[in-house]
Amino acid sequence: VQLQASGGGLVQPGGSLRLSCAASGAIFSINAMGWYRQAPGKRRELVATINGGGGTYYADSVKGRFIISRDNAKNTVYLQMKSLKPEDTAVYFCNAAIDQYGSGSYRDFWGKGTQVTVSS
Repeated sequence: VQLQASGGGLVQPGGSLRLSCAASGAIFSINAMGWYRQAPGKRRELVATINGGGGTYYADSVKGRFIISRDNAKNTVYLQMKSLKPEDTAVYFCNAAIDQYGSGSYRDFWGKGTQVTVSS
């Protein structure tokens, strides 16, 4: 299984970006999908998650500014980010809990990350 993230880049404060992460390979089903981020010198932190039923969770720092969604047919999770702030600058990683062969056992997979820089 591979998770390929894309959509990062340089944006001015107040701007918007949309991240995408597509899972490919041996996939039977995907449960929760999510986005995490890690700023320089800081620990990786949870940004948002979406479960198989569409239920979502957001970190307080991004509530009202970020929206997580998923396209199950494409095994893809998205993160729409608006009103970006310099403190949102980080490498963003996608995560998915995947059952590869229908065993009912889910394993966490991670993408390699995409850089988001918010600066004027």
